[in-house]
Amino acid sequence: MRVLRITWRQRSAKAALAVLAVVAVLAVAGGALAPADPLAQHPADMLQGPSAAHLLGTDYLGRDVLSRVVAGTGLSIGGALEAVGAALLLGVVPGLASVWLGPAVEWSTQRAADTLMIMPFTVFAIAVVGALGNGVHQAMLALGVLFAPLYFRVTRAAALGLKQAQYVEAAELMGASRRWILRTHVWGKILPTVAVTTAQVAGQALLVVSSLTFLGLGVKAPAPTWGGMLASDLGYLAQQPWAPLVPGAAIMITVGALNLLADAIRDGGARPVTLAAAAPVRPAPAHPAPEPAVRVVQSPQTEEAERRVTTG
Repeated sequence: MRVLRITWRQRSAKAALAVLAVVAVLAVAGGALAPADPLAQHPADMLQGPSAAHLLGTDYLGRDVLSRVVAGTGLSIGGALEAVGAALLLGVVPGLASVWLGPAVEWSTQRAADTLMIMPFTVFAIAVVGALGNGVHQAMLALGVLFAPLYFRVTRAAALGLKQAQYVEAAELMGASRRWILRTHVWGKILPTVAVTTAQVAGQALLVVSSLTFLGLGVKAPAPTWGGMLASDLGYLAQQPWAPLVPGAAIMITVGALNLLADAIRDGGARPVTLAAAAPVRPAPAHPAPEPAVRVVQSPQTEEAERRVTTG
């Protein structure tokens, strides 16, 4: 797509994708890449500083911090992606349905989105976890439900503008099915907007997932997560004041890369300046103005003299 090609040309997008590629590799193969067992406890090595054996030191149970950060990438990123996937499904489909399925569906979906928009994330997630049980899937489902109104609003706004386009109206008059119109004329146009929203929501979801694990919701100990490490390290600031910086930096770098990618996609969706418009306009070559015609006015005496010479 044109938007993706323009986005790839930007340096900020390349930097963000490079960071996210490293995060993706750690999320998929973090357990195999960890230098030590992230769950192995060594009481004799508790709260050790960085060394050759433990590059980032050890925690309050003697576990290798670097191994736990690497191994915890999969759970942290996986939870955020699960929440984004649920929000994508629960937001985009109702957003399109509210435009194409009549006023009843439009009214009901808008009221549901308005209700979810006013609910606080953490309180709603705690309520869902309390009702369905403490688990990562329950917590991510709650986050997906709360992030869905963001997708609903951007999808609905984009679809409303496309429904009034002349080529969409022409397709309807020619008898094209609604599914064909959505697949051919609508989805490709709203995809950049959905991509920007996905990058932004993924960063927010990672922050909320870290907050929930910080509170003990979602992933249960001793499984390593960035938010769980941050919560446990805060209790030992006197012995290791630098300890919370490691998981905090991992969260900050990942969220920053996602926001940078969202900005690059948004900039790529802007109308590019063509070479013809960007090139300076050369002035037309100046042509000399035509000389005015000179009318020779002869007096009667001159005409009489010329006539005598001619006849003589």
